[in-house]
Amino acid sequence: MRKIEHIGIAVKDLEISNLLFEKLFGAPAYKQEEVASEGVKTSFFMNGPNKIELLEATNADSPIAKFIEKKGEGIHHIAFDVEDIVSEIARLQSEGFVVLNEIPKKGADNKLVAFLHPKGTNGVLIELCQEIRD
Repeated sequence: MRKIEHIGIAVKDLEISNLLFEKLFGAPAYKQEEVASEGVKTSFFMNGPNKIELLEATNADSPIAKFIEKKGEGIHHIAFDVEDIVSEIARLQSEGFVVLNEIPKKGADNKLVAFLHPKGTNGVLIELCQEIRD
């Protein structure tokens, strides 16, 4: 894991939250997209070298909807940038971590992603991110 790639924040209303974070950072989101396979709409903000991802559920069965129902709005995950997501998944599994999706999937912001189960990471959902190479 080379660095924190972004911090993901679950929100009920992306439009309202975008305005809030725009005021907070003094700049609009640089990117918005929907990841239909995950049932989520996202917005990305930069603050210096740091990236924040806001996530709104697009259906009641999405992981974000379930998270908000259980815990309310707030920090959902911390994502780490990795060079080779497949080898990093293998390394973490060999260390005893439970990977929720052993085959990386396409996520937002041109990334391949995989998640570690929060029960093995002190209650924090960890996302591994690798830039998709053309």
